Order: sequence, then C-alpha cells, then structure tokens
Amino acid sequence: MAEFDYIIVGGGSAGCVLAGRLSEDPGVSVCLLEAGPTDKSGFIKAPLGFGATVPSKLFNWAFETVPQPGLNGRRGYQPRGKVLGGSSAINAMIYTRGHPWDYDHWAELGNPGWAFADVLPYFKHSQNQERGGDDHHGTGGPLNVADLRSPNPLARAFVDAAAEMQLPRNDDFNGPEQEGVGRYQVTQINGERCSAARAFLTPALARDNLAVLTGVQATRVVLEGRRAVGVNYHRNGQAHEVRANREVILSAGALQTPQLLLLSGIGPGEELRRHGIAVAHELPGVGQNLQDHIDIIIPYLSSSPHAMGLTLGGIGKLIRGIFEWRRSRTGIITSNATETGGFVKSRAGLAIPDLQLHFNASIVDDHTRKRHFHRGYCAHVCVLRPKSRGSVSLNSADPLAPPRIDPNFLAEDEDLQGLVAGFKLTRRILEAPALAPYRGRELLTAEVQTDGQITEDIRNRADTIYHPVGTAKMGSDHMAVVDSELRLHGLTGLLVVDASIMPTLIGGNTNAPTIMIAEKAAEMIKGAQKS
Repeated sequence: MAEFDYIIVGGGSAGCVLAGRLSEDPGVSVCLLEAGPTDKSGFIKAPLGFGATVPSKLFNWAFETVPQPGLNGRRGYQPRGKVLGGSSAINAMIYTRGHPWDYDHWAELGNPGWAFADVLPYFKHSQNQERGGDDHHGTGGPLNVADLRSPNPLARAFVDAAAEMQLPRNDDFNGPEQEGVGRYQVTQINGERCSAARAFLTPALARDNLAVLTGVQATRVVLEGRRAVGVNYHRNGQAHEVRANREVILSAGALQTPQLLLLSGIGPGEELRRHGIAVAHELPGVGQNLQDHIDIIIPYLSSSPHAMGLTLGGIGKLIRGIFEWRRSRTGIITSNATETGGFVKSRAGLAIPDLQLHFNASIVDDHTRKRHFHRGYCAHVCVLRPKSRGSVSLNSADPLAPPRIDPNFLAEDEDLQGLVAGFKLTRRILEAPALAPYRGRELLTAEVQTDGQITEDIRNRADTIYHPVGTAKMGSDHMAVVDSELRLHGLTGLLVVDASIMPTLIGGNTNAPTIMIAEKAAEMIKGAQKS
C-alpha cells in the first residue's frame, strides 16, 4: 500500500495549488488524486474551447440539481470540471476576487485571519499581473492574469451602452473600487488558457516527491478513531487505498467534498443512517449552507459580423479563427466570449454592488445547450449575495453515484426581487444607443414587460452561473465544518481546502478566491508542520 505525507483529493483549482505548493518542500511526499484525465486537450488550451466543454460531458461532470420549486419545478444544470485543473480548465477564465467587504464579513463571522487585508497577500502571491504590480496586484506568481488579446467591438459597445445609462466605467474590478462596467481580465497566457493545472501543477510534475493519479475516484476517507489516515479510491473498476502519514486534504469542490465526507460517515447522523452508512463522526453542517449565483440571460439577434453564431458565416469565421489561433495565438479563439461586464447596484443607497453583469458576443440559451442558428449576443445578470440556502446530500450510498444537489434557488423572495431589478437594468443597457448599430430583435423576451411577466420568465429560464460554495463552511458555530485553519471540527489529520469552506458567497466569480484559499492553506499547513 502506497504511503505519502499528504493526500489531496481533487485536482481542481485548489488541489493543483496545494500539490504545487506543498511539493516545493523536497522533504515531504504528496499524492494528488483526480477523477478526470490530464489536461492536454486543445479544447482546454484554446480559450473558446469552453463553448464545447460546458454544455457537454467533455471534461465535465455535467451534474443536475433536484427539481427546483423556485424555477417552476425545473432541474438546474451544474457543470463541474472533470480533468486536471477542474473547473478552471473549462470556465470562462474571468479573474475577479469579489469585494473586500466579503472577506471582512468572513472575519466578522468568527474567522480570524480571513479579512481582506489578510487574504490580499495570497491573491498577489499567486498572480502574475501583466499590467504590472501595485498595492492590489502581484507579479511573478504562477497564475497569469492578462487582458484579452483580440477584444470584440461588440463587447466594447456594451461598456459604452452602460456608460450611457450613467453607470461608471471600470477596467480594474480588482483595484481600489469594484463598482462599474468594463472589460474583464482573464487567466490566460500568450493566448492560451492558464488553468490552475497549467499554472501550479505542470511545473511541479517532474518532482520526485509528487505523484499525480488521474482517472481515480475517491470513495471514502479512511478513519482510525478520530484521525484520518488514508483514502479509498476506484480505478478501472478496482478498489485501492493510499495512506497519509500527515494529512488528508479534500479539494473536490463544493459539490463533491461534502459527498465524500458523507460517504465516509462524517455528517448529519440522520442523513447517514438513511443510506445505511455508519456514523463515524456527527457533524450536522456537512452539505448544508449551499449558495450559488442565480443568473438570467437576455439575448438579442444581430446581423453584425462581430456577433458569433451557428450560421454559415459564423462557422466560417470560427474555422478561420482556428487557423489564426494556431498561427499566432490571436483572434476569436482567444476570446472568453464573456469579455465585458461589471458590478452594479440594483437601487440607490446600497453600500456595495449587489448585481454582476456578463456580456457575451453570442446567444446563450440554457448554457448553450439550446441551439439557435442565428448570430446574436446577450447579457447575463446575477444576484451576488443570495439569501437562499440549499444543500448537497446523497442520492445513495453508491460512491460512484452523483451527489444530490439542491441549491434551493429563489427560496427567498429577496433574491427574486433582486433578479427582477437586475433584469430591468440589463435590458435598459441593451436598449441603449451604443448598441443600436448591432441590435436586432429581442430573441426570447420581447413580450416580457411587466414585473409579473419578468418573474415568470426568471422562473422559467434562470439558472446557475457556476459558483457553488459553502457546503463545508468555515466557522465556530454548531453548523461549521472546519475551523479558521480549515481543519475538520472534531477530527485530526483531515482538512477541507476548496470553495466549500466559504461561509458566505463572495460578490464575484469564484475561481480566483478558491486559488487564494489554497495558497493560504498551503502556507498554514507548512507552518503547522514546522511548529
């Protein structure tokens, strides 16, 4: 049986950071377990390739939620990366940190060391900001943060349209002020995706003290009394076990980390007994507190050549773009599609933005799973700090079954009202003069005018924008799963390091914060071993 000092479950955004950082010490051994394959595919390397991976099962778990009462009984879609790099290998590469208030709030909830002033150095440490370093940005880190190489004029027009609606411009959402509309920066390098695997793991693969196992699915954390000592996993239908001399670290994400804890007998006793799983450690908060950004999209048709779509001309442009990208790493294939957007307030008097906008130079309908053979564009709006809370639990005791995911979308009326306000604001931007040269008819929502009609449209079409967090939350209350050093309450040798530890959802995209969490965790782990 193989033994290592550290076993990391999940080769996603957090797991890749941990594997790279912990293996910097040649005196320790590290094993990384990842259920998916390696990240060598061109669909990952080419930024626009996520248009094929997100709506499909290509490098994607492609989970579904349980039927959502708030969404008129629909099942939501939950894409999650199943490959080295995890969701950072299939996402839209947007680099945002959230608002400083979010982290100060974590500290106020009883998590010392997690205020914005505490976590900013870890954001900077991970980053190579191509614009240069300053008080808010770092250089020399593994994660390359860049401006898009070939910006789309349509995306720029959206920013101009927002300015016509008296919304401030902002080209640095990670600078002194988050509010405003502008261009997003992306985790790319030289026109290619810079996932967590490329940034943190690939440079470490030659180290003798790092073992990376792909195509393996963890099925249980092995406990001896109150200590985690290893992990069971399946590979090619065969059961295996790997032992940890120091610690087991769960980085399987906000949906699968709680699932693995439950399969290991760690969690709410009633839930475990329902599936015939012996209770090894009662911890009621496991799988609770699920939060996610609920999002609605307003699409328009467009005859502009800058709009993407499944037309003869659009497909021809895409083919030409592939050749340009292969030749010079420029052009349409370097786009993340969602090039511009911003953070805005649904009403006057709010201290911080409560809505986020994403503009896409193509038609997005049901995560692009519904195809429209037209050119077009759309804008998304999501509620940044939803009040609704859901859960992740088990469908069965079968470790290879998907988790039971219930975001409980729109359970709180405040979330719905925020999305209605966001819908109306987004439409005003899309109807502004700057977009007039590109604007065709409103594709799905032309007849949606009254608040009642907007509400019904939201219930019929809204869904996640892929930011689930909170299911193994950090804190000291009775529903907390880990402490402020990310160690499981009541057990030793077991940590959780991923987005599931967030006590509350941050106001922005969650990839950069997840990488920050892993950077901070790696330093805490190293420090604990030295003490």
